[in-house]
Amino acid sequence: MPSRIKTLPIVLVSIALALAAHAQEPPKLAEQQFKNIKIFKGVPADQIFPAMQFITASLGVDCEYCHVREGHQMLFDKDDKKPKLAARKMIEMMNAINKDNFESKKEVTCNTCHRGAAHPVGVPIISDEEPKPAAEHSPIDAQAPQPDAYALLDKYLAASGGAAAVQKITSRVEQGSLTGFGGQKISVDVYGKADKRVSVMHTPNGDNITAFDGHSGWLTVPGRPVHIMNADENAAAALDADLYLPIHVKSLRQKFIAGPGEKIDGHDTIQVVGRTEGQPPLRLYLDAQSNLLLRLVRYQETPLGRIPTQVDYSDYREADGVKVPYKWSIARPGNRFTIQVEQLQQNVPVDDAKFTPPSPPSADQKPPAH
Repeated sequence: MPSRIKTLPIVLVSIALALAAHAQEPPKLAEQQFKNIKIFKGVPADQIFPAMQFITASLGVDCEYCHVREGHQMLFDKDDKKPKLAARKMIEMMNAINKDNFESKKEVTCNTCHRGAAHPVGVPIISDEEPKPAAEHSPIDAQAPQPDAYALLDKYLAASGGAAAVQKITSRVEQGSLTGFGGQKISVDVYGKADKRVSVMHTPNGDNITAFDGHSGWLTVPGRPVHIMNADENAAAALDADLYLPIHVKSLRQKFIAGPGEKIDGHDTIQVVGRTEGQPPLRLYLDAQSNLLLRLVRYQETPLGRIPTQVDYSDYREADGVKVPYKWSIARPGNRFTIQVEQLQQNVPVDDAKFTPPSPPSADQKPPAH
């Protein structure tokens, strides 16, 4: 695996955790928190990390492609590299195109031309495979006859065990293994309770913890300060944490429409798309035979475009009258990992303290250097 893929998540997590140092302060703009901001003036500071992630995914590069590294430290304010200067010009061009032609909507993005390559892809690629559009650009023709989206969501709830059975589940504790990030395999514990969730990855360097307490989320990496999630991260964490998703799914967006899906692991699917004005779509792929949820695609807004996250569910088994996926894979641009559940318990005591973030360090404790 290329070294850039191995190092990218570490660098991006470092940026995210650097933002967390100021999480308890009033929201800041990018130019108030970072040095040498040119293009992103007026953008909330917590949107800089997602914007950089969008660029790395669109160009297939890591942070060092544009930024200067000295030892273990990235000097993000330096302008010594030509690609960084070129990136500023390209973002200005992209913004102008969208403003002049698309009412400032993010129709043209870095990925429009780069498609995962450092240099724009100007010549069509000859492929042995039939081109497959990205999920975001697979709209359902609302004018053509389509299945009743709400009836399909009712079938999904029934296939999951029905509302009465789903509501009887008060907690879920899962032990299993995670595979990904360069072929690593580590043990994982996941604790869920109504709208709360915490997952603990037991890495050789210590536990990586991601948690959501029903209102806000946080994560920790050994040797780093606690990262408090921003609004977009909280929305995604709330979706993952909902034990009653089959019941609540209709409330996630204002309108749902249905249409043809795609084959997922050999299964035909029906796509149900939820939309709310001003929010990115939510895409659900239901098994055409079992009506169970096989795939969920959500998006995070950034100043440059949307970053997709795809969650695939499989290995459904019955547990206390409900169907539970014992396996799920999470894929984002640049990384993918899979969790396989080996033991599952439901309706067992789970202490609410598990979902509470650690106390911030005292004033006399200095956080580790980034």
